Amino acid sequence: MSIWTNPFLLMSFCVFLGMFFGNIKFGKFSFGTSGSMFVGIAVGWLITKFINEIETASEFYKTGQNILAKGIVDKGFFDLFLILFIASVGLLAAKEVGKVVKKYGAKFIILGFLITSVGAMATYGVGVLSSTDNPYLYTGAYTGALTSSPGLAASIETARSHSSELLENYSHLSLSEKQRIVNIINNKKNAEASNSNILEELTEEQKSNFVRNVEAAVGTGYAVSYPFGVIIVIFAMNFFPVLFKIDTSKEKLLLAEELGIGSKKDIQENSEDKSVREVFFDLSAYALVCMVGYFIGIIKIPLGFLGELSLGSTGGVLIAALFLGHIGNIGPFCFRMDNKVLGVLRSITLAYFFAVIGIRYGYQVIDSLTGPGLSLAIAGIFIGSIPLLAGFFVGRYLFKINWVMLSGAICGGMTSTPGLGAAIDSVGSDDPAAGYGAVYPFALFGMVLFSILLNKYM
Repeated sequence: MSIWTNPFLLMSFCVFLGMFFGNIKFGKFSFGTSGSMFVGIAVGWLITKFINEIETASEFYKTGQNILAKGIVDKGFFDLFLILFIASVGLLAAKEVGKVVKKYGAKFIILGFLITSVGAMATYGVGVLSSTDNPYLYTGAYTGALTSSPGLAASIETARSHSSELLENYSHLSLSEKQRIVNIINNKKNAEASNSNILEELTEEQKSNFVRNVEAAVGTGYAVSYPFGVIIVIFAMNFFPVLFKIDTSKEKLLLAEELGIGSKKDIQENSEDKSVREVFFDLSAYALVCMVGYFIGIIKIPLGFLGELSLGSTGGVLIAALFLGHIGNIGPFCFRMDNKVLGVLRSITLAYFFAVIGIRYGYQVIDSLTGPGLSLAIAGIFIGSIPLLAGFFVGRYLFKINWVMLSGAICGGMTSTPGLGAAIDSVGSDDPAAGYGAVYPFALFGMVLFSILLNKYM
């Protein structure tokens, strides 16, 4: 079993087959690098299903459970490939980030809050229409559908404090509110309020079970919705140009005119950049970007009654790469590296990143579509699709933002790093990363804010 579940073998197998699948043309459309994720989903489901069928008396039972406990492929691989991918993309897009922010800055800020607020409204609507007594499932689904790990952390923390507050005021709550708490304690979906079901007082064990089940509900909503949130954005980045007849080649030329940068060759020959040293590759500078970005990501930013906000590894490394890459040189470190080298790094790390996502979440994706989690999966798809469409129509037809930039901005608003990879693949340019980086911090703030409000008012 250890050979077939070896993470290096599994990831490489998914990348190998995924690239074949990704290069298959469906008319003008192909999945590109994201094909690794879809192969990974199948592999993850098959492995999990096989392990779940091992009998407890088998000598392989314990080994199988240990494999499932770490998600088949350790989360460390997820973080590693994510950081390396973001560092490569950020350095590639750094040269023009100043011009992009100057031209689209205000529109990007609006998009960041628009996408997260529309997602929150969709979540609230789903929660109101749902028959479940556990609204925390949907606050988790909100963070999952918009693929926001910081949003998940804020949602769990707020859900914990909100549930503790409910317990403190339990005796003053209405019968329906007490019934909801009892149902959550007993893990019941819903039940008619009756005196036999309602408890006048709760034991310490019941209170502890309530808080634990609330936190678990947020995590469950996130886990079920996250892979669908990823898939939605990937499909959008690939299909929107076809559905809305967007000529990506023309969009790239228009963007070059808008920003006054011309072709890539012109950029390299631009007199403004001649004073900036460029090297084939600087491993020490690349590692420095990752380290500085990681520390930026763990900085806690106080937000008053909203608690604290941190950018996480994604936001931190992207900010570091864009900033240091824009500066170019600091002492012996050169952050301007050959585009071809960074492009290869980006492609490799993205393919493996997609493979890890597929392997880790494959079983949840397929099981949700065939089991009792179907309603939550559908809710996640709805919650993810509505803000994405809102961001597209407002950005494209109201703000008139070029598709190359808008594709990255939408992914930033959805806080979707896999989506950014798909956008880069789809347009054949690293420029979407600048849009992603400009929108991401504001979307992250919106995610935290609306996660808190949803937990309080749903």
